Amino acid sequence: MNVTVDEDKCCGAGQCVLTAPDVFDQREDDGVVVLLDAQPPADQHAAAREAAAVCPGAAIAVSERG
Repeated sequence: MNVTVDEDKCCGAGQCVLTAPDVFDQREDDGVVVLLDAQPPADQHAAAREAAAVCPGAAIAVSERG
């Protein structure tokens, strides 16, 4: 799995951090997403997918590595 974020699309809602705190964080000054782990371990895959699904700004993309 590979996770990417588009900071320009991020609205700072924080749903990603609530859903997958081991994969995402937020900047203190403006709340924009910070990607902590672009290739999370298997036990974090479901949470990363859910974070992408609930992101109101569609700022998170998840792709499966082949």
